[in-house]
Amino acid sequence: MSLMMSMAAFALAASITPGPVNIVALSSGARFGFRASQRHVAGATLGFVLLLVLMGLGLHELLRLWPALTQVVQWAAVAFLLYMAFKLAADNGQLEAKDASRAPSMLYGAVMQWLNPKAWLACVAGMGAFVADGEARLVWQFAAVYLVICYLSVGCWAYAGTFLRGYLNNPAGMRLFNRLMAMMLAVSAVYLVLPGR
Repeated sequence: MSLMMSMAAFALAASITPGPVNIVALSSGARFGFRASQRHVAGATLGFVLLLVLMGLGLHELLRLWPALTQVVQWAAVAFLLYMAFKLAADNGQLEAKDASRAPSMLYGAVMQWLNPKAWLACVAGMGAFVADGEARLVWQFAAVYLVICYLSVGCWAYAGTFLRGYLNNPAGMRLFNRLMAMMLAVSAVYLVLPGR
């Protein structure tokens, strides 16, 4: 298998699997529709690719020298996930077109990736597997592959949410869906602080 195919397979496996960013994309698609969710999809993709490039260009060395930074990122991620879970659980379930402006923003998607432990693990593992020597050409090549695959993967989750929207066209159904998504985010947050994980 060629290097590009290996990079693409890794990117797909890491991007399409469930995680906090994808849960928010699914929820956003169901709540606000596919078009409004594209800001979150684009922000999450660009945020991840920036993290990947920085990791490839040496951020992992900084974290190795100062391991306390890893703890700070972990606790910030827990707080952010719990905040998002609270916001989803408190949502009234009303589907109104005027609320579309409140869909997750591009910045929200990017920040989510920087606080997403799954993203950090994917960056470290991916760079370790494909760009261990830090060669800039390979870093940018891997980032280009990831850009396309991450965008399509997160977009698939938003599209799946849009598909579910037809089944959640009443406030009670949307409230139930939002609370299930909130519970999944809260479980993700609790998992981060479990000892020995």
